[in-house]
Amino acid sequence: MPTAAVLNQKGGVGKTTLTLGLAAAAQRAGDPVLVVDLDPQGSAGWAMGVEADDDHLAVGDVLRSGNPKVAEAAIVTSGWGEGIDVLPASRNLIDREADGWADDSLHRLRRALEPVTGRYRSVLIDCAPSLGPTTMAGMTAADGVLLVVELSVLSVRGVEAVVETVEHVGKEHHPELDILGAVVNRAPPVSAEADRQELELERILGRNTVWRPFVPQRTVVNEAVGRRAPVQDLGYRARDVIAVFDELYAHLLAVLPDPPPPPPNL
Repeated sequence: MPTAAVLNQKGGVGKTTLTLGLAAAAQRAGDPVLVVDLDPQGSAGWAMGVEADDDHLAVGDVLRSGNPKVAEAAIVTSGWGEGIDVLPASRNLIDREADGWADDSLHRLRRALEPVTGRYRSVLIDCAPSLGPTTMAGMTAADGVLLVVELSVLSVRGVEAVVETVEHVGKEHHPELDILGAVVNRAPPVSAEADRQELELERILGRNTVWRPFVPQRTVVNEAVGRRAPVQDLGYRARDVIAVFDELYAHLLAVLPDPPPPPPNL
């Protein structure tokens, strides 16, 4: 099933914001979507109305087992409604990150998800703000990587390290893995510095890899997260942000591989 790992090694650039915006766009399009929350903070799941529950299976259990039955049992319906599901984060993901990972462990998430994701139009993996084993497992489970950046020197400066990690994972674990593109979040008003950073980002990734439109900085985005609701629930005030996420979602579907055809009726 078409799967994108949404990531950046730097926290606070809007990785979860983009994941939520794309999931909301999928809901508007009538597409079933699965959000896999690989961030130990569990922000994506929380914003989608899913409470952390130590008594319920979560993504850490899937990473340990690689078992599709565990993944199936761990997936829950989000508070946004039917067809918008979440594989919730585990509070012990930080401990899991500190453990030594064998190379085979990086493939467990992919093995567990492959048999259970056929009912979704797309799968969005909200990775941790790091380039450690958990994020590498997310990349290994994905068809491609979608970077999230801001047009600031520190954010753009970290992109080369992300590119190197994607290339390493592609070489060692997932030969088909590639960077789908980069989405600019919290786009500032026109400024010389933002223009410089945009040129630097295009130098690193290639001009056509930096997606348009940019996500504008709008208070309604944070308001939607606070309400634990999709951004379209804020109505007219969110119309420009909604249009941006809709266009980015359409672009994502265009660059991800097509889903396999349904099996013939016997």
